[in-house]
Amino acid sequence: MYVILVYDIAKDEDGAKAWRRIYSISKQYLHHVQNSVFEGELTESGIVKLRAELKQWIRDDLDSVLLFKSSGSRWLKKEVWGKEDKATSNFL
Repeated sequence: MYVILVYDIAKDEDGAKAWRRIYSISKQYLHHVQNSVFEGELTESGIVKLRAELKQWIRDDLDSVLLFKSSGSRWLKKEVWGKEDKATSNFL
C-alpha cells in the first residue's frame, strides 16, 4: 500500500524531542520528502508497527499525524510547485 505521512508537532518545551523521534522513526519506514512529509510503500502490518512506535511520541492534545493511504502510487499524480528535491523525484 502506498502511504503519505504528514505530521505537525507543537513547538513547546518537549516538542523538539518529540519531533526528532517522530522524524527518526518515520525515516525507518518511509522516504523523507520534505520537512514533515514522508512517502512510500508499506504493508498493513508495517502501518500497524509504525503507528505503535509513533504513538509513544505523539501527544494527543498537542500534535497531529496524518496518514493518507492508496492502493498504489500509480493512482496519484504528484505536482511540484517551486523547488523540487531531486532525491524524491523517482518515487512517483
